Amino acid sequence: MSERAGRQEIWVEKYRPESLDDVVGHENIISRIESYVEQNDLPHLLFAGPAGVGKTASAVSIAKEVYGDDWRENFLELNASDERGIDVVRDRIKNFARTSFGGYDYRIIFLDEADALTSDAQSALRRTMEQFSNNTRFILSCNYSSQIIDPIQSRCAVFRFSQLNDDAVASQIRKIAEEEGIEYTEDGVDALVYAADGDMRRAINSLQAAAATGERVEEDVVYGITATARPEEIEEMVTAAITGDFVAARSVLDEMLTERGLAGGDVIDQLHRSVWEFDLEEEAAVRLMDRVGEADYRIAEGANEKVQLEALLASVALEN
Repeated sequence: MSERAGRQEIWVEKYRPESLDDVVGHENIISRIESYVEQNDLPHLLFAGPAGVGKTASAVSIAKEVYGDDWRENFLELNASDERGIDVVRDRIKNFARTSFGGYDYRIIFLDEADALTSDAQSALRRTMEQFSNNTRFILSCNYSSQIIDPIQSRCAVFRFSQLNDDAVASQIRKIAEEEGIEYTEDGVDALVYAADGDMRRAINSLQAAAATGERVEEDVVYGITATARPEEIEEMVTAAITGDFVAARSVLDEMLTERGLAGGDVIDQLHRSVWEFDLEEEAAVRLMDRVGEADYRIAEGANEKVQLEALLASVALEN
């Protein structure tokens, strides 16, 4: 395949883990799952954690290790956010669970975004898990395990996937860049890691987008294509507000929102991530975090992003 044709592939799919050993950043979780597979004693599983950290990759890798080349015939993947109703649980899952098994003890049903299931659908799922427990294993994936009813949680081995650490993301970025023959700088890798914030899918997509520019993957290119503010810009804005210079702080904010088109919610997220990295007194950091939480809530409820962020900076400036 030519280099040009290779770059037309979606790298997230091209470099998706093929086995549990390929899943990075969750060694403790993977070692426990591998022991289940080796002993042929797989329980129902519940994977909880943020996006892009390896939940779906782990589920598919389990199927590949259990069934080998037959994994597609013995693995049913459903996305609960698309198919939320009780009929899906009663019909599609039951029909799959009842069919022949081709010599295997059980089949696997993977229910992605299970926290989007309605409470009635979850109750139906609980009964289905009981009814077919002798020949079916369920793997549920969710962002928030608190949205899964307790009777389902108690039937599963629960694994909590945390955000990937920076070293794991950076290592994978370098590996893919070298495989694809992409020139990069260490500043560029650091920028990709910062923009990804523990999300491997976002990191790989950003690397592919940066490489598509035809330029070397470096800091300026990454921050441009990911629409991410530099950490030093966030610090400059906050420092100006804390010293009482609202006009200077507002100027930095306006440049990010108006001229570069950053989303207010993304600025809030970066503020939240960076507060404790600034050289602030503890009391000032606590006050800033309080204002960040209030602005985030109001924006989530539909308030104007720019107004809320300016109000946040004004509140911090007035306290000093």
